[in-house]
Amino acid sequence: MAGAARRGGPGARAWTWTLQLLLGAAAVSLAGAQVTSETKEVPEHQTANIPCSAFNSRWDNPRIEWKFQKGSSLVLFYYGGELTEPYRDRVMFSRTSIQLNAVTREDTGRYICEVVGSGSQIAKSEVNLIVQVPPSQPVAHVPSSATIGSRTVLRCSETEGSPPPTFRWYKDGMVMPQDPKSSPTFRNSSYSLDAATGELVFQPLSAFDTGEYHCEATNNVGPPQKSDVVRMEASEVNVGGIVAAVVVLLMLLGLVAFGVWFAYSRGFFKRKDTGSKKVIYSQPSQRSDGEFKQTSSFLV
Repeated sequence: MAGAARRGGPGARAWTWTLQLLLGAAAVSLAGAQVTSETKEVPEHQTANIPCSAFNSRWDNPRIEWKFQKGSSLVLFYYGGELTEPYRDRVMFSRTSIQLNAVTREDTGRYICEVVGSGSQIAKSEVNLIVQVPPSQPVAHVPSSATIGSRTVLRCSETEGSPPPTFRWYKDGMVMPQDPKSSPTFRNSSYSLDAATGELVFQPLSAFDTGEYHCEATNNVGPPQKSDVVRMEASEVNVGGIVAAVVVLLMLLGLVAFGVWFAYSRGFFKRKDTGSKKVIYSQPSQRSDGEFKQTSSFLV
């Protein structure tokens, strides 16, 4: 067949016709399962217009459905020609778009429009809506002291911003570069910085890392926000203090053991006899009838 195709004979025409049929079928299949996707960013409390790019005006009386996906949750909010709760009072519907009034950060997610024509045509469009929210003041999690030579992690956290912010770290008022070796100020430090998670990891920590730290969060929505300043001291391991603490602990244990032994040796832990009282009566073996003497002794 390859030879016939090169010569332009009947075999070549048959091969070309077959190839055109295959390409046409693929095009129809792709059109039937056409999916478009886009991203829109809208400030919080503003109106969001979300298009249904899947709608085709040439289709005869198409059926339209809208779904909202947030994480693993999927909600069908336009079905059977009407809006469902709680969207009925805050969404305006048309065949080519929907309009959400006064969006909040909870409206961030994926909006899916599915259109089904009378001839079993199917098309779907998706819009990833990001409701823009400025970051709040981040919190810098910085240990007050850390041991030189150890792995030390500093964390910056912020939960309000949308889209999620990126982070920068400052030491003594100077921004820390991504690579410490690129700056004369930080070349004696060994750290890695993740701008997405806000983690600053010293490995190992050195004496040069003592200082005042704060972090900054920004997502290009509103001004950047800075955390409070926290000081971290990098110190050597106090071997002498550890040895002294162990010696004091051993001395205390020795004193406790001696006290227990001394108490046992003095009988402080012996049980007292709490039995009933015993009474023993004794009388003289010989006595006269006219003279009677009763003697008794009590033994407790």
